[in-house]
Amino acid sequence: MLLLSSALLVGFLVLFYSADKFVVGAVVTARNLNLSPLFIGLTIVSLGTSAPEIFVAVISSIQGAADLAVGNAIGSNIANIGLVLGITAIIVPLPFRVDVLRNDMPVLIFVTLCAGAALADGYLGRWDGLLLLAGLILFLLRLFKEQKRHASMEIAADITEIEEIGPMSRKKGFATLAMSLVLLLISAEILVWAATEIAVRMGIDKLIIGLTVIAIGTSLPELVVSVSSAVKGYTEIAIGNIVGSNIFNILAVLTIPCLIAPTSFGPELLWRDFLFMFCMTCLLVLFAYGIKNKARITRVEGSFLLIIWVIYLVSLYYSALSNGQSV
Repeated sequence: MLLLSSALLVGFLVLFYSADKFVVGAVVTARNLNLSPLFIGLTIVSLGTSAPEIFVAVISSIQGAADLAVGNAIGSNIANIGLVLGITAIIVPLPFRVDVLRNDMPVLIFVTLCAGAALADGYLGRWDGLLLLAGLILFLLRLFKEQKRHASMEIAADITEIEEIGPMSRKKGFATLAMSLVLLLISAEILVWAATEIAVRMGIDKLIIGLTVIAIGTSLPELVVSVSSAVKGYTEIAIGNIVGSNIFNILAVLTIPCLIAPTSFGPELLWRDFLFMFCMTCLLVLFAYGIKNKARITRVEGSFLLIIWVIYLVSLYYSALSNGQSV
């Protein structure tokens, strides 16, 4: 078990390192191909924090552990709201940007309902994946058109991040991109192997591992980005980062097991996990629109989100116990 725990830790560390290098290599390569900073910011940098979830979903689906990928997508959304926004708001109260309220929150609500519709029949198939993939393409096209017309703080921050990446030759940039992709694949492979073996040896459902250990681990980049943005004074970026990440998790990460390894699942995924994700999303909507129209998450509300997330983890623990699993 010590070896598996060490492999899990190493997998996470290499995954985060390679995801960061992937952004650098991809930005340099795109810049050498004369792509605009706006396009790079909207695609490569925006997707950078979702790279861990995406690669874990690909590897786990290929290895026949699609429930790990599904648990990762739903668990990451729950952790993003409860853990990431909760902790960040406790440090600094978080206001909602006007464009997030007007454009992104309605999209998050809609794609969350789409995820529920896909899960309603107890089966995630290729038609579900194709519909979610179409939604991702439409979302990216809309995002690109909107940001081309109106500069935003988030894209400005992305462009600043791009400009901070020093000049690099075409060959070195491509080598960095290729190396990071290889490391992402290897680290995701190690992570999925270690998580699956731990689940088997402890008699825990792989879905539970995906909802907890993997989801928390792959949400750490969002936590780092949100906390660092808030501490630096870019508080309005933090919520936009999480809302965007949750949209990508549903439209991109959840799509992967649908297309690679269509799978059936038990009713608890819909009535326990999706329902909890939906309720957490509704809480976020309530804080955004419904309480005195203040459009911010206060420290008290951040504490409440964090407590609710901890309660969810405890409920998973007792759910595993009631099903005769050793945890």
